[in-house]
Amino acid sequence: MLALATAAGASLRPRQSEAQAAAELYDAPPFGNVSLLHITDVHAQLLPVHFREPSVNLGDGHPPHLVGDAFLRHYGIAPGTSAAHAFTYLDFPAAAQRYGKTGGYAHLATLVKRLRASRPHALLLDGGDSWQGSATALWTQGADMIGAQKLLGVDYMTAHWEFTYGAERMLAAVKELAPIQFLAQNVRTVDFEDPVFTPYAIREVNTMPIAIIGQAFPYTPIAHPRYRFPDWSFGIQETRLQKLVEDVRAKGAKAVVLLSHNGMDVDLKLAARVRGIDAILGGHTHDGVPAPVVVGKTLVTNAGSHGKFVTMLELDVGPGGVRGYRYRLLPVFASLLPADDAMAAYIERAREPYASKLSEVLAQTEGLLYRRGNFNGTFDELILRALLAEKNAQIAFSPGFRWGPTLLPGDAITAEDVMAQTAITYPQVTVSEFTGAEIKALLEDIADNLFNADPYLQQGGDMVRVGAMTYAIQPAARIGGRVSDMRLAGRPLEADKRYKVAGWAPVREGVSGEPVWEVVGRYLRAQKRIPPLPVNRPRLEGVGRNPGFA
Repeated sequence: MLALATAAGASLRPRQSEAQAAAELYDAPPFGNVSLLHITDVHAQLLPVHFREPSVNLGDGHPPHLVGDAFLRHYGIAPGTSAAHAFTYLDFPAAAQRYGKTGGYAHLATLVKRLRASRPHALLLDGGDSWQGSATALWTQGADMIGAQKLLGVDYMTAHWEFTYGAERMLAAVKELAPIQFLAQNVRTVDFEDPVFTPYAIREVNTMPIAIIGQAFPYTPIAHPRYRFPDWSFGIQETRLQKLVEDVRAKGAKAVVLLSHNGMDVDLKLAARVRGIDAILGGHTHDGVPAPVVVGKTLVTNAGSHGKFVTMLELDVGPGGVRGYRYRLLPVFASLLPADDAMAAYIERAREPYASKLSEVLAQTEGLLYRRGNFNGTFDELILRALLAEKNAQIAFSPGFRWGPTLLPGDAITAEDVMAQTAITYPQVTVSEFTGAEIKALLEDIADNLFNADPYLQQGGDMVRVGAMTYAIQPAARIGGRVSDMRLAGRPLEADKRYKVAGWAPVREGVSGEPVWEVVGRYLRAQKRIPPLPVNRPRLEGVGRNPGFA
């Protein structure tokens, strides 16, 4: 409750200096004897960014599926405050101008040092999705981010998008990480089910043995090209995890923490089924959660994305286990945290070889460009329009990725901005023909990955973004009955008629095509100015007054 009150009161009051505001937000007396700092889903953003939280995050009406005013009411956060801006999409352009950008490794470094000054024992955990999401990360295969992680002082990490660089690069990169330890209990060899990576670590903190278990994204072979890691299996591995928890307890661990990239809904179910985990520091779904959800005796958290937040979980651990905790999710306001000199210098060196290429101005936006949410965002609309125009397609699809910073009205759209929405190792643009029936089946399959009632069967990101065509969706229905009323130019799609469809990011091997960033870049250079883009969101049915829908 104290942590929530602090977050709710953080307002950058008009007469408050930046130093006073920073002290109010970031300075709190240490609690307990074990401090855990957690970042996740940074998506290779070395510099501060704007990142708009979703206005659609449908679910069961409980955290993390709350947006906007419903989110503020649930957590007791005052509207119009810096916390309201950090955690919601409300009045985003104006609030972003007021409070500035968030994240950036130079500012993260300042905050980590500030927190560790009074907590020298604090461990820093990285939940993964750190080496993907920028041009420089793609071009260096994550090396620029590994350097930043080491300088930041990360102790342990797990992974998701990191695997898309391929097995060979992944194994080499884990060696480059040292002294950071990579953990993943649920990645095994296909042949003999041997562990590929170290599954856990036991670290003594203030004389108390603490176990950190790594949990990589369990559906990596489904969501990404399987051929990039053909000899590895993934999965939740619930039974193995339970045995591992029991093993580390038997070895003397007084607290057990799961460093997870499952996604918060999966973590909530896992916490109810696996005994003996004290806390799950989660990632993947980019949910910024101001207070942990308590499931039995397990604290379930999620630390947002893009370097926007740092979790500070402090535990009071005794011989009998965890006796108490304090949790705070700290927004990283770049305006309140001066850049760390050493990290700023490193970032400049890492980016210098690519600076001129990254800074090319392609166009200017007159409206807000964002991506995050269950359905189309305006940056998705921009990508879709580029695919439709450049490939002369009737319909366009773009993956339901959650990553990618936000641009404010009036911002230049640079080559770096486009790469921050598209930088993946399988960026090929494809043009195919699909029947109306095949399009329906595709949408139903993707919708089931997102809206299946069983979290263990939610295997993807958000809903595929759709350009030119419209449709209705009933999220609570069963697969096969969610999608209806598919139309193109106002006319119903015909089941047997074939339509020309452009898309990108194919997961099958051997697909050729130009990288999507070249297609989008060509379109932007021709347009020069991008007007405010309407969002082609499907017609939602059966959602009622769901607090995950604004």
